[in-house]
Amino acid sequence: MFIVGMSLVFSFRRHKEQETSQAGLFKTILRRTVILFALGLFLNGFPYYHLSMIRIPGVLQRIALGYFFGSLLFLWTSTRVQVVVAVTILVGYWLLMMHVPVPGFGMGDLSKEGNLAAYIDRWMFHGHMYRPVYDPEGFLSTFPSIVSVLAGIWTVLYALKDSPAATLRRLCVLGVLCLALGIGWNFIFPINKALWTSSFVLVTTGLALLCFALLYEGVDVRGWKNWGKPFEALGQNAIAAYVLHIVFLKIQNLIHIPRPDGSPGNLRFYITDHLFAPRLSSESASLAYASVYTVFWIVVFRALARRKIILKSRPLGLDGLGPKVDFVIFLQRLRNSHPVYFS
Repeated sequence: MFIVGMSLVFSFRRHKEQETSQAGLFKTILRRTVILFALGLFLNGFPYYHLSMIRIPGVLQRIALGYFFGSLLFLWTSTRVQVVVAVTILVGYWLLMMHVPVPGFGMGDLSKEGNLAAYIDRWMFHGHMYRPVYDPEGFLSTFPSIVSVLAGIWTVLYALKDSPAATLRRLCVLGVLCLALGIGWNFIFPINKALWTSSFVLVTTGLALLCFALLYEGVDVRGWKNWGKPFEALGQNAIAAYVLHIVFLKIQNLIHIPRPDGSPGNLRFYITDHLFAPRLSSESASLAYASVYTVFWIVVFRALARRKIILKSRPLGLDGLGPKVDFVIFLQRLRNSHPVYFS
């Protein structure tokens, strides 16, 4: 969400240079929001699409809403208004979560079942959530995530406008300040990702600023760029990487293979059990599988980047390096050139 805020500043600066009208900007924002939200629904339903139980919230849905409201605030409000909105959201969310009683649980209950956000999600999305009693990307918790987007916007606007030394100093000071405020708030409103608590917003913003300061010093100031090429390839194809890795993960889960003890399993468990489990604990084997799976997609998109292929949906209209390739046309060409794999 922080990076969404940073990236949209650069994106809309290009639109401003091209003198895009306000109506054109809003159309672009709305189109991107709808496409991201639809991709999230596509992933949630894949491969069966049972509309009676499809999950409505999700990661891409939250990114879509954060992008939408962050863009509107960035383009059509002042920084002072944005700060007021951010403070109101963080404080208001804290007051709501801690002081509004939930039927059957009372006030200030932050358990999975008893917190206010989960109660609202059960009322809004009953049967369409990540878990029966809560959703980590639900309705109420989306509001503080918008503040994470605003933090990314402010980083570009105000932390990167001076000399490298001043920029680095400002990033570090702001990062430590956000961390301190978030850790302090933790004592009365615990740091929690699933609830996207106000303290979580401040702590993750602080960590993002400090990590960005480290990267800024290494990449932009000292010129250490080659090590980041694999991650740059993922960044150029970010949405495609996210969508494809989930699709292929779900496909692995659909291929049923019994586990060594005879219990039900799938291809993902089979790979983990036979490649990693004999040498590692169950937790470490799971981590090893996830790490290797991530490296696999880095290799795939690094190969695409070397050929300057960027997979983008044509209606999305995002700017990027290299030629834009419509994803459907790309798959059609791949099928025509390698028909045996698509038989």
